[in-house]
Amino acid sequence: MKNTTQTDIKQLSVMRFAPVLFLAVLGVAVITLTGHVQAAALHDAAHDVRHATGFPCH
Repeated sequence: MKNTTQTDIKQLSVMRFAPVLFLAVLGVAVITLTGHVQAAALHDAAHDVRHATGFPCH
């Protein structure tokens, strides 16, 4: 059986932290971009996505 070393523990903690960091950066980017886009452009984009996925919106 392999002994757990300090390096193994550090690698495990980085592997657990990486997805959380990625999602946090992605979330901040989405909020920042949607906060700076004009309302009409955001509405049109959401409207187009609804039509493309087949959801009724009218």
